[in-house]
Amino acid sequence: MKPRVWAWVSVAAVVLAAALIRLRLLEVPLDRDEGEYAYFGQLLLAGVPPYAAAYNLKLPGIYGAYALILGALGQTTAAIRIGLIVVTSATTVCLYALGSRLAGPIVGVLAAALFAAESLNPKLLGMAAYAEHFALLPVVGGALVLLKAARDPRLALLSVGGLLFGLGLLVRQSAIVFIVAGFVYLLTVSGDGAARARRPRAVAVFLAGAAAPLALTCLALMAAGTFRTFWFWTVEYARYYQADLLTGWSNLIRTLTVVAPSSSVVLTLALIGVGAIARDRLREERVFVLLLAAASLLGAAMGFQFRPHYFLLTVPALAVLAAVGLAALGGLVSHRSSAVLRRGLPVVVALAAIAQPLYGSRAILFELTPLEVSRAIYGRNPFPESVEVARYIREHSVAGDRVAVIGSEPQIYFYSSRRSATGFIYTYPLMELQPYAAAMQQQMIREIESAGPRFLVFVSATRSWVVRPDSDRTIFRWFEEYQRGFRRIGVVDIVPQQETIYRWADAALDYKPRSDVWLMVFERAGPR
Repeated sequence: MKPRVWAWVSVAAVVLAAALIRLRLLEVPLDRDEGEYAYFGQLLLAGVPPYAAAYNLKLPGIYGAYALILGALGQTTAAIRIGLIVVTSATTVCLYALGSRLAGPIVGVLAAALFAAESLNPKLLGMAAYAEHFALLPVVGGALVLLKAARDPRLALLSVGGLLFGLGLLVRQSAIVFIVAGFVYLLTVSGDGAARARRPRAVAVFLAGAAAPLALTCLALMAAGTFRTFWFWTVEYARYYQADLLTGWSNLIRTLTVVAPSSSVVLTLALIGVGAIARDRLREERVFVLLLAAASLLGAAMGFQFRPHYFLLTVPALAVLAAVGLAALGGLVSHRSSAVLRRGLPVVVALAAIAQPLYGSRAILFELTPLEVSRAIYGRNPFPESVEVARYIREHSVAGDRVAVIGSEPQIYFYSSRRSATGFIYTYPLMELQPYAAAMQQQMIREIESAGPRFLVFVSATRSWVVRPDSDRTIFRWFEEYQRGFRRIGVVDIVPQQETIYRWADAALDYKPRSDVWLMVFERAGPR
């Protein structure tokens, strides 16, 4: 087989294997974040600009990505999962190219395989179509371009590299750390006197490209009349969306306790990789890997929330470092061992690193049904139940009817294809101890009363509210009065032992939930 052809065949096999695993789970119900992105995407396709009819602190790039997927493949859960397959497959290929440029095709193939395995890891919530997946594609592509631009500093390359990093930022705020890493790399990369003289211009072009996506988005939001709301949510409110150091440390320990055991082989190889790079006289290309790794860790740490899927940002750098570490381990063994050990040990370690996250979650990845997968990962969060609630609403309403979900379950809006009566598709901000909470509750109340929804869905689930002891509870007192103008027509009771009880119409009127996790559906009484 011709040089490098074997590498591309290997990468194609990795991409196919990962895609087949994801294809089995196309119908796993959307979680809250996915529901948010899907609903925003649905609004975009209907001509509603971001932040006009739904609010959140995220930048709108992920909403645009979802709109593209839904517009091209249809407004279904399966379409979103297929879009994720395309994105993760493209990132896998880009990571092979990055690893090959840094240390040869063997490292490239290993990096691609390790990335594919870790990005599937249920402990990282890698099966869900989170913004991190969509941010990584332009970031890894931008890293490739930037490495080439460091040697061939054409302004077009620098501009494209910056633009790709900027697209990553537009999808996920924490991707700004990758722009900083690129900036530092361009400042420190060596070269002859002429190259050093051109460095300020190169940095300026890179930063201009990186700023362009967000700048153009701001102009578009100004033209649409939603910039003020966008600024409030993504800047003014967002600065309060962070944990204190003590809580952050607790979050980190809790997440690492869950995630690290599923990836211990890769983590060990990555540490070896760091040592190998440090001993390699810190060649420029490999310095960039260290900068990428540092940026990844900082990105996962932003806000001190340390949720499992935040660590997806670290997977590309981790995969490259582990591949370099495995190559270094193989080189060390080759000088001191028999031929069998010299050839067999690296292969065994590589297979162990790839298989560990997959084998540890084999039931989820290979055995359970989509509904069982949702329950295994998310517990009694009402994600499968949202599908049924939305189906009932869709079948008993018309397109113009409004729905108000009193809770944080935006996937209900997406599944039902019905517009929310309020822009507050999450109720987390209302319960947080931040200065806008009370005003947000009053605004949500006004919006719902003004819209006059046909259906109300009240969610009793800890994760749908995250109520603190000192949270303002005005919204609950208001709902007790407001729901009197509605008739209860549905109860969804999520009891332990994987059982959900549904009661509709007259059967719902006197039903009392047996568990602490339930949803109630109300329909407006009398003429609308």
